[in-house]
Amino acid sequence: MEAFKKAVEARDGDALAATLAENVVFTSPVAFKPYPGKPITAAILRGVLRVFEDFRYVREIVSADGRDQALVFETTVDGKTANGCDFLHLDENGLIDELTVMVRPLSAARALADAMAAQFPRIEAEAARGMVG
Repeated sequence: MEAFKKAVEARDGDALAATLAENVVFTSPVAFKPYPGKPITAAILRGVLRVFEDFRYVREIVSADGRDQALVFETTVDGKTANGCDFLHLDENGLIDELTVMVRPLSAARALADAMAAQFPRIEAEAARGMVG
């Protein structure tokens, strides 16, 4: 999804939220349980935009029907170089209804977990207020 990719690269939380379906399910690389719903997913993604440094997509893989996509990225988190992938599934309206993120190596995943833990009070507050953009 080009709109998602451009929103992430531009660090635009409003544009990013606009790509999400109301029933989106976000699966984090550092949390056990998935997060259901647009408010929490949008808030988490805004938190990610705050902690990722030097973010860039380096490869895109798209299914024949365009509804499944893998966006491979490189970034830095607290001085640790990370490689990862955003796996997107689009609903019948072209909005993201599933988003799974994977990150490697373990040292970068730990740095991400720590950075996101520091963001989580703000993330929860934004989600509780229903901030989706």
